[in-house]
Amino acid sequence: MNTLAHKVRSSVAVSGTVLLLAAAGFGLAPAASADGSQPPMLAVATAAPAEVGLGGLPVAFTTKVANTGSYDTSSARLIYEVDGGAGLPPNAVSLQYRLSGTAWKTVPLTYADHKFSGEMPETFPLAAGKSRTVQLRIGVPMGTPHDGDTNGGTQQLKLTTFVSYGASGAATDRDDDTIKVDGLSTGLSGVPATVTAGGPAVSFEATVTNPTASRYENVTDTLITSRYASVQVLRSGTWKTLTPVTSNAEAEVYGFDVIGKDASLAAHSSTAAKVRVTYRKDAPTGKATLQPCAFVNEGSIPFRGTTFCGGQATLTVLAAGSTGSTPGGTPTPTASATPTASATPTPSTSPSTSTAAPSATSGTTSGTSGASSQLAKTGSGGTSTIAAAAGAFLLAGAGALGVVVLRRRTRA
Repeated sequence: MNTLAHKVRSSVAVSGTVLLLAAAGFGLAPAASADGSQPPMLAVATAAPAEVGLGGLPVAFTTKVANTGSYDTSSARLIYEVDGGAGLPPNAVSLQYRLSGTAWKTVPLTYADHKFSGEMPETFPLAAGKSRTVQLRIGVPMGTPHDGDTNGGTQQLKLTTFVSYGASGAATDRDDDTIKVDGLSTGLSGVPATVTAGGPAVSFEATVTNPTASRYENVTDTLITSRYASVQVLRSGTWKTLTPVTSNAEAEVYGFDVIGKDASLAAHSSTAAKVRVTYRKDAPTGKATLQPCAFVNEGSIPFRGTTFCGGQATLTVLAAGSTGSTPGGTPTPTASATPTASATPTPSTSPSTSTAAPSATSGTTSGTSGASSQLAKTGSGGTSTIAAAAGAFLLAGAGALGVVVLRRRTRA
């Protein structure tokens, strides 16, 4: 059990009472175990992981069951409850186990009242004075591969383990743990203050970081720009021009997959790409933005999946023929290498229907052009459209770029 956990013990004597699992819908234990012997005294201790990654792969942990009494049991049972708050959708949490061998098996979970609950399908015998450790792993996948959920988020999971015996649903002991939930972060560094329309490229670096204990798969780190931009990345010593990704709903918004599609990130790792951007000669002058967003399990619909966006970087597009940036992309003395971002509010696990979302705009002296201000329609069957506001942190609620930004941090 980790340091955040609070241990609650409830022992059962031969003629004592038991703790009723009312939330799980189980009944009281009989006076004797299923095999006719006296009831055992079972204790449980779960060493839950300290953290998992939202949208990442599951993290392993263990549950130890000890028979502290004088009587054997032929069927020790493990029951789990996971409370992630109101911000998680029904497909958010996964729980797996293995009693022996190498194959992981699923603990079926039921979602009700913002909680996931389920019982390990297999029981096991446990003699008096003996103990057994069960291997498990828990994750917050937020959907399935190439179908990441676009709604919801949380900062923590409250994991409760119950142990019982026989055919009844009564618990003889429980263990409570708290698991932190974090996610990917993205950022841009070294972005120059100005760029000339039709002029030389400006160079900078795009980074996506995995600070969690989860491994990530199917990660697509995307640079969101406008249709006036062209993006290249440095790969194996050669600058490669990227093909823009667009959404039918937002023709003005272009995305460029700077680390490639469906990349993997090990736990506690990061990856960076050297990027350079040019703007067409007819690009509107004024402010333009660059927005980094990492999509996990993005499917066939662009910009839709479990999403983490960093702070926007703003540069000024100068008129063709101007000399506001140094050839080769070296920042000018007035360059701002730190992306601009709004303040990060305190996260809430309650869904919101008015959340701001990332966008890419190309500015003019008289206004902006680019993404529209229409909010995305979210949900498993909805048609998504890109929202225009430049939110730096979203936890749950209405979608943007075809998604909701589920759990993201702004890295300045």
